[in-house]
Amino acid sequence: MLTFIVRYGYVPFMLLGINGAAIALAASGAPKWSLVALILFAVVCSFAAERALPYESSWNAPGPDRFRDAVHAFVNESLILVSVAVIPLMAAVIPFDGLWPSGLPFALQVVFAVLVADFGITVVHLISHKVGWLWRFHAVHHSLERFYGMNGLMKHPVHQTFETAGGVLPLILLGMPVPVASALAVCVAVQLLLQHSNADYRIGPLRPILALNAGHRFHHLKWAGIGDVNFGLFTLIWDHLFRTYSFDPGKRFSSDDLGMAAKPDYPDDYLGQLAEPFRRQT
Repeated sequence: MLTFIVRYGYVPFMLLGINGAAIALAASGAPKWSLVALILFAVVCSFAAERALPYESSWNAPGPDRFRDAVHAFVNESLILVSVAVIPLMAAVIPFDGLWPSGLPFALQVVFAVLVADFGITVVHLISHKVGWLWRFHAVHHSLERFYGMNGLMKHPVHQTFETAGGVLPLILLGMPVPVASALAVCVAVQLLLQHSNADYRIGPLRPILALNAGHRFHHLKWAGIGDVNFGLFTLIWDHLFRTYSFDPGKRFSSDDLGMAAKPDYPDDYLGQLAEPFRRQT
């Protein structure tokens, strides 16, 4: 029974339940700590689902990367929350006014923000695989050798800043309200947990549309070029349009498929990963 619940109920619970709670809290003007608490609850749910129904049992085994990934997650989630905090300051100097669709119900404003952010982040992500100096920072994320919720935020803070800017700056220019940004921050955290989850869940006919773990594993194939697919954060819509969508229902992943074949000795500690993009490339 638990297996069935996780397989078919985990994703609706996270996307509709957790995100729905975030939308309700943000719309009501609840304190920001309540949204942080909601993100922490989502992390707990992610670990529970991965243990109840793992895709690959060995990926649940705690290793030395757990502390590193926790530091990455703390730093990068903090950057996301800081970006929400500075929105009023940036809004004060933006010359545009009245472009935000404030007449829509609050929940639809959040959906609109998700779709706009999805496009911006997807474009920055795709460019990061094509431009050498950006790839140096993005490579940190591709050094992972197991798939579990916490390594969704295993990113160099420089690259995290670029991705966040790609998603958020268009929204700020449109005049996104802070409560919408607060709900969006939770949606991003939930999406990263789902996208890198080790839970063996199912989403049926939505698999080619939603950017979740089954499709995102192909993005982390370790061979150069082969993993240049499925760039979307929230959806795979832009991947279909950019012709970067790929999926093989018969493919079964293990740690041997992940990482970077060209850099098998990539640093696996936090400080080493921070420094690696600045080292001379050989």
